[in-house]
Amino acid sequence: MRGSAAIRKKFKDQRCCVIIPTYNHDATLEAVIKGVLEFTDDIIVINDGSTDQTSDILKKFEGLHFVSYEKNKGKGYALQCGFRTALDYGYEYAITIDSDGQHYPEDLVKFIDKIAEVPGSVILGARNMDQSSVPGTSAFGHNFSVFWFRVETGIKVPDVQTGYRLYPLKQMKSLKLFTNKYEFEVEILVRLAWKGVNITSVPVMVYYPPKGERISHFRKFNDFTRVSFINSILVFMAILWMRPFLILKNLRTKSFKGFIQEYFLNSSDSNAKLAASVAIGMMVGVTPIWGFQMLVAFGVAYFFRLNKFVTIAASNISLPPMLPFIIFFSYLCGGLVMGNSAGGFTFSKGITLAWVQKNFIQYIIGSFIFGTILALISGTITYLLLQTFRRQDSTKINKASN
Repeated sequence: MRGSAAIRKKFKDQRCCVIIPTYNHDATLEAVIKGVLEFTDDIIVINDGSTDQTSDILKKFEGLHFVSYEKNKGKGYALQCGFRTALDYGYEYAITIDSDGQHYPEDLVKFIDKIAEVPGSVILGARNMDQSSVPGTSAFGHNFSVFWFRVETGIKVPDVQTGYRLYPLKQMKSLKLFTNKYEFEVEILVRLAWKGVNITSVPVMVYYPPKGERISHFRKFNDFTRVSFINSILVFMAILWMRPFLILKNLRTKSFKGFIQEYFLNSSDSNAKLAASVAIGMMVGVTPIWGFQMLVAFGVAYFFRLNKFVTIAASNISLPPMLPFIIFFSYLCGGLVMGNSAGGFTFSKGITLAWVQKNFIQYIIGSFIFGTILALISGTITYLLLQTFRRQDSTKINKASN
């Protein structure tokens, strides 16, 4: 199928182009362009302020779309320029390929076939990082990025640093991005994941030339520092807001029955782990940190490796209809320590701002006592129910199989 009309038609049908950002790679650029031309004519080259023979090479290709500017502004800026240009030409997808010859144009077919299966997705070209020619620094950066991407998004992918990618252009229109250099490829991937765009991958080949022939514009200290800095910001944003928000959003799209079925009965977690997730969620939900229960629940669940969905769902016990009951029972529990009681306190008349100020200490102490009691009760009940219903489900499955 190499270079066939059928492959070219697939690119046209998907309205997909190939973007080649380049900076001072005149030794390999021409071969990369010729390789891509065997599969599609829809190519956009971004000349990111090259000072070598790049401009002369581009003049050899008639009808080629290219954008040039004098000052080098970084790979991220070049990619954004390429995306805007692709949108102007009416493309819906763009495959980015590096100009240094590391990527094989033959793998373009894998991207165009995959996007037909999962439209609207980001597709990463997953490199084989175990081959002997991979530099040690690249292998370290690969493992570093994969780990932090999973922390930031909850998504496990085999390769995050690859520059060989397919992007859905429409999903990127509204994103306001902050970075312009190598760290851009980290930010755009995380931000698209947060937006709910599906992230998947295809295996691709990669060529690392011998050390003496290798040309890289990646500045190990400066660029790695930039990548680390943007990862730090993204991790902070993920833990503070995005991960809990995405989990809650996912929960709200499910019915109660569907939630129980997926996250309890069909869960791969043990009964004890699920019961502990409910218990911790309930305890956090009762504590007087309104507005932060979801964040704290996520953090505790992540630290103790509990079921994050279940923990956050349980922490939502502090919804407004339940608050009077939570405050009242917290106050009663606080009285066990401080020697006070609710007296004539009633739900309809007793809870006022003045009452909260007057009894604040008793309420705070009581909330932790009540949270502990509620955690023990809810965790125990959850465990017993799971023991019963999961056993029944397994019995039904065994009977059906027989």
